[in-house]
Amino acid sequence: MTNENENGLKNKVVPTLRAATQPERATNLKARESWHLFGIMSEFVEATEHLSEIRPAVSIFGSARLKPEHPAYQLCEVIARKLSDAGFAVISGGGPGIMEAANKGAFNGKSPSVGLNIVLPMEQVGNPYQNISLKFRHFFPRKVAFVKYAQAYVIMQGGFGTLDEMFEALTLIQTRSARRIPVVLVGKAFWQPLVDWMQNTLAAQGMIDPADMNLFGLTDEPDEVVDYIFDYYEKRGFAQSAQEREWLLRL
Repeated sequence: MTNENENGLKNKVVPTLRAATQPERATNLKARESWHLFGIMSEFVEATEHLSEIRPAVSIFGSARLKPEHPAYQLCEVIARKLSDAGFAVISGGGPGIMEAANKGAFNGKSPSVGLNIVLPMEQVGNPYQNISLKFRHFFPRKVAFVKYAQAYVIMQGGFGTLDEMFEALTLIQTRSARRIPVVLVGKAFWQPLVDWMQNTLAAQGMIDPADMNLFGLTDEPDEVVDYIFDYYEKRGFAQSAQEREWLLRL
């Protein structure tokens, strides 16, 4: 059913949830959604309680499917150890593959190894190299924790999940919805085709600004990852500006 407003445009009559279904079912649905929101809120609170004091930290993303004998696993372990010994806590997804390599390297270093584990029907099992281990049932608060408590991102080889985390981080920085921090892609042979596509298609067709290609670095060398992060913060320091703190509150 529709009627016209004073501008001659049609107003749609949208039924409420209670009108669209049986009252008892509507009440149950609302109650379930309300408790779901409380569950999400509790995960934000727990993350804040455990992670607010670990700065500076680096979030490392990568595939859960790579085995310890894979070169990317071994490279990630070296990078994480160097970051840990340099004073950075290392945050990973807490699972196998690259996540395990990141936690293992940090666990054997001087700074905390943090795992933001996700409860999934299959695939993820927490690795044993975590000084701080959190469990999330919802992706949303987990992804916020990756961003909010990190002073840099290191992106190793990975699939859809890794790409999602990488592009979300770049989007938040590009749109100034989060503070500018170093983003390092590790593995030139793996990432170069994507970087070329971003340059030759996205930037060339005006989908992104050419300057957006400077939002990240690309390397194969563990020492260059550490230097890239330190070089950035030597110029501006680790302290957050008032505006950056405001951005983080809006995540």
